[in-house]
Amino acid sequence: MELADRVLDGQDLNRDEALSVLRCPDDELLALLDATFKVRRAYFGRSVHIHVLENAKSGSCSEDCSFCSQSARYNSGVEKYKTESADELVAAARKAYAAGASTYCMVSATRGPSNRDLDSICEAVKRIKAELPINICTSLGVLDGARAERLVDAGVDRYNHNLETSERYYSKVVTTHTWGDRVDTLRTAKAAGMKACAGGIIGMGEELVDRVELAFALRELDVDSVPVNLLNPRPGTPMGDKTQILPSDALKSLCMFRLVHPNRDVRIAGGREFVLGTMQPLALYAANSLFANGYLTTGGQGESADAIMLSDAGFEAVFVSARGQELNEQQAPLIQEA
Repeated sequence: MELADRVLDGQDLNRDEALSVLRCPDDELLALLDATFKVRRAYFGRSVHIHVLENAKSGSCSEDCSFCSQSARYNSGVEKYKTESADELVAAARKAYAAGASTYCMVSATRGPSNRDLDSICEAVKRIKAELPINICTSLGVLDGARAERLVDAGVDRYNHNLETSERYYSKVVTTHTWGDRVDTLRTAKAAGMKACAGGIIGMGEELVDRVELAFALRELDVDSVPVNLLNPRPGTPMGDKTQILPSDALKSLCMFRLVHPNRDVRIAGGREFVLGTMQPLALYAANSLFANGYLTTGGQGESADAIMLSDAGFEAVFVSARGQELNEQQAPLIQEA
């Protein structure tokens, strides 16, 4: 595919070219994946970074994100609890590290972190960093400069705040805060010294052009990591009855995000098991990282199944050594869950 060769030559895709990737005929999907893999392999080889999520605060969120079962506005039946203690967050980090994760992500369902929430998060981060050679990402909602500096001082490496969709479509997904609020938070996190992690959700009823606009907005923000979620409709939410997108649609979207972000961490995130099913291994021809052990309110297929999938497809999980160096599977065999 000529687009992949141009990307490898250092040329950026334009919007029309990105849209053409999404409109690729299904009969040409394997050719598209093969071309995309040339770009993925050039920057990441066959390595796959493993990320583990910890739902640090669940439910009772004041925001009205239409896809989210943790909003207090919807009767979704999701488990509700306040921000976990530092002891609980550290224990979860140990478990993630024992399972081979290179990144541990603490997420809370909230508009933004209270000082009390930050006290627990920051204490946990300091203890984790003192004990484990693992990257730490936090996702705590809207962030101001002072709170961002607290996270940096504690040792947070990266801040996640997904844009979710294009600016044009955003008001159909969320009304309690703006797309611009999310952009401002990402800029605040970067200004404080954290890397920026931001992506979105595919399959919320958006048009193909919205996916392209999301990808280009993330490129303009110069984010370091791009999680691509596939909508897994949650009962009780306004999007609970959305029709599942096709695996081919999801794979084309992953290819587009890779080609727009050739040297960035592109992650196949929530919904991969639900949407892709037996076609999950094909996602690794575009994505170079994945979430293991499930997501915020839904389970995954399990560590063993993920390890088998990676091995059978010829990919290598990347782990972290005691000195913080990245190791492949041959250098550091998968540690069994503690």
